[in-house]
Amino acid sequence: MPLFIDIHEIPGVTSEVAAAEHIKDIDAQGPFAVDYTKYWLNESTGKLFCMCEAPTVEAAIEVHRLAHGAPADRIIEVTPELTELFLGPFVTDAGGAVLLPADHGGSNDPGTRTILFTDIVNSTAMTQRFGDEDAMLFVEAHDAIVRDALRETSGREVKHTGDGIMAVFVSAASAIRCAIDVQKALQQDALDNPDRSFQVRIGIAAGEPVGRDNDLFGATVQLAARLCAHAGPGQILVSNVVADLCIGKRIRFGDAGAVVLKGFESHVSARPVEWA
Repeated sequence: MPLFIDIHEIPGVTSEVAAAEHIKDIDAQGPFAVDYTKYWLNESTGKLFCMCEAPTVEAAIEVHRLAHGAPADRIIEVTPELTELFLGPFVTDAGGAVLLPADHGGSNDPGTRTILFTDIVNSTAMTQRFGDEDAMLFVEAHDAIVRDALRETSGREVKHTGDGIMAVFVSAASAIRCAIDVQKALQQDALDNPDRSFQVRIGIAAGEPVGRDNDLFGATVQLAARLCAHAGPGQILVSNVVADLCIGKRIRFGDAGAVVLKGFESHVSARPVEWA
């Protein structure tokens, strides 16, 4: 099947917008036998490049039109061997985004990311009640459920926290869909294994974390962790920024109002996801 790269010129485009539109393309492409495999974003120049396999140019254009109404400025047919020559060296993140080198310092622009934390409720009490070895069965069940959800939603595990997992997403909506998948899978697991049922709290925040040594740091990470700690059993609690990034994504939120989080001087606006 022919391979195409289309070129969008969108001044001010962000990684969140690009990721959201890529997800819409994937949702809409099925009937047209089109496969949007990856995209390149250069925020500094406002250029977005999308790669797809498609039977015709018209089919590729139609997917964009139906998905988000943002047709490309140009579209060209390429061969796999020419893609790197066309766009230069690149690295790909877990969400299918290929990041072009930034104009300064030779480093890649990390852009906005969404951070997710999970936490097993009452994990310490479970260890005291069941002992170390049996308590690990709960952790292993949690890990399997969360990692399955990450694979389905293009999330990347950053690290294990002992009784939870920290993950990162390009798309805020994908992070929430991952969290919902986790909670629903836990409900089913409790029905299937009533003798080892447990609950998980989840916190999500979006911003520009600092990356170092395959880990992420900064206020966004701290906020996500604090939201997770503040959430109730079975709850998904997100920052207002995350909720705003999900406008139009058919995700329902409640209103938690302003909450007090450890280490934050001002009250933080947070909203629970209505997932049940």
